[in-house]
Amino acid sequence: MPWRLIVFILIFAVFMVFIAFNLENKCDINFGFTKIEQVPVFITIFTSFILGVFCALPLILHIKKKQKDKPPKEKKPKIDDDIPMMDDAAYSDTIDPKAAREKFLAERKKGKK
Repeated sequence: MPWRLIVFILIFAVFMVFIAFNLENKCDINFGFTKIEQVPVFITIFTSFILGVFCALPLILHIKKKQKDKPPKEKKPKIDDDIPMMDDAAYSDTIDPKAAREKFLAERKKGKK
């Protein structure tokens, strides 16, 4: 189901209702050196929202770039990562698993020398 499309349409409908209720509401915008009169309220609100997005955009892009530049965290190797699995005979009821592992490692060291 295209949930994003449905959510977008609902948000757009809310904006359209907001605009329809505020078509007659006007305000004056004073920049200090100039004054704009009789500007619809919805234009003022949407313009300030868009300017806020543009001001936040460089910060967001900078954070994403920092995260991309970081090297990925290396997994800590487990102790047994380089040791192959022992067969089930090594883990019989009569043999202690720790002793079997030590025996296996000792045999492996002998084989490497």
